[in-house]
Amino acid sequence: MKVEVLDTTLRDGEQTSGVSFTDSEKLTIAQLLLEELKVDRIEVASARVSEGEFKGAQKILDWAGQNGYAQQVEILGFVDGTISVDWIKNSGGKVINLLCKGSKKHCEGQLRKTVQEHLADIEGTIRYAHDQGLIINVYLEDWSNGMRTSPDYVDTMIEGLLKMPVKRIMLPDTLGILNHKESAEYCGQMTAKFPKAHFDFHAHNDYDLSTANVYEALEAGITGIHTTLNGLGERAGNVPLSSVIGIVKDHLKGEMKVDETKLYKVCKIVESFSGVRIPPNKPLIGEFVFTQTSGIHADGDSKDNLYHNSLNPERFGRTYSYALGKMSGKANIKKNLEELGIELSKEETKKITEKIIELGDKKEVITKEDLPFIINDVLRSEKLERRVKILNYSLSVAQGLRSVATLSIEIDGKTYQKTASGDGQYDAFMNSLKRLYKDLGKTLPKLIDYEVQIPPGGETDALVITTITWDSGKKFKTRGLDPDQTVAAIKATIKMLNIIIS
Repeated sequence: MKVEVLDTTLRDGEQTSGVSFTDSEKLTIAQLLLEELKVDRIEVASARVSEGEFKGAQKILDWAGQNGYAQQVEILGFVDGTISVDWIKNSGGKVINLLCKGSKKHCEGQLRKTVQEHLADIEGTIRYAHDQGLIINVYLEDWSNGMRTSPDYVDTMIEGLLKMPVKRIMLPDTLGILNHKESAEYCGQMTAKFPKAHFDFHAHNDYDLSTANVYEALEAGITGIHTTLNGLGERAGNVPLSSVIGIVKDHLKGEMKVDETKLYKVCKIVESFSGVRIPPNKPLIGEFVFTQTSGIHADGDSKDNLYHNSLNPERFGRTYSYALGKMSGKANIKKNLEELGIELSKEETKKITEKIIELGDKKEVITKEDLPFIINDVLRSEKLERRVKILNYSLSVAQGLRSVATLSIEIDGKTYQKTASGDGQYDAFMNSLKRLYKDLGKTLPKLIDYEVQIPPGGETDALVITTITWDSGKKFKTRGLDPDQTVAAIKATIKMLNIIIS
């Protein structure tokens, strides 16, 4: 089974509430989808929406035309005579995805037309698009409702479309109403009745059934699937590309062009552009999905990878990690210590395990990078001293002026001081720190993510957890806790300094 993927992050995905990509972000996502992930096709815009939509599509199509991807970039168009076709043609487009009515209710209720009248209008637009040299695919909007309530209407539509120069007929579950049994039945009817047609299936996730529905559509003989990165899309979103990769490759043993090793990287970039966080437990791409929490799992993995499945993290450019908390056992602690290059005796490991379980009972968030500090606190040893200490700092902020920070820190018993300005208090603090370390001939890890959390319903004096992700050749996180966001970030930064010096 070969599965063709149309990713519609840049069209349907941008219909996510609050999401709007800039032209440069759209171009970057298009390049990542086609060149990094190697999806078969992408849908990048809707015709006639706005001048901004036109310029964004034009920018992508200019690049695509220069790099051999012109026929892999598609635009949604409408049955409006020549208007959508001209819009797409003028933007540089080569493919129109024509939106037609896939249910009798939509056709009669919205268009006030019969199926034959609608087909006549469609034929006029398709004839013009074909004369303009466009490749034509057709969406049957509300097809899932059409199959439930007016299957004869759907058959008439497809019979009519197959007499026209249409390359693909796309079957959307527009309102996300289907379950897996219906998907199997309806898609099976399509492939059985129209064996020569190329069908795509377009799943929405309103009942959290989009992945199951895609599975059944593929089993029924559908060969094209529409996806979005991170499951972006209207309402509950579309089926995520990540989930489709999992079921196609591991369950259906199908073939895809998609390069899964680039999946996580691209999804994280789209997370940044969209502002929509990936849930930490989202399959394949969530932060926690390759993290073992239970101590017995870590023990089993040490002996013969007893708790691994076919979703090996290395497939997606990731690695296993072992969480620290109240469920941790000695095996979890040992694996994290090994990664940090720290050796402890059995008695010392026992003490650290007890402390981590105690913190876990208090719902403390514990990371691998916290281990050196827990070890220092518990064992009072000199093995991992806090070699970098803040002695003092002064932060200033004034309207219309750049913030200024003066920093005094102690490194291995020696005191250093620096002053710098920045775009905000923490930026000024970091600029002071960078200057100080530059004088010492050292560089700091790159800050690649900065996340702030407060308790739900927190007041203005609520505690703030600032989590910073650093990259020094290897990614790691540090956290700081304080009622002041900037101070919490500074505490997280001092943790980072002690980790890199150790």
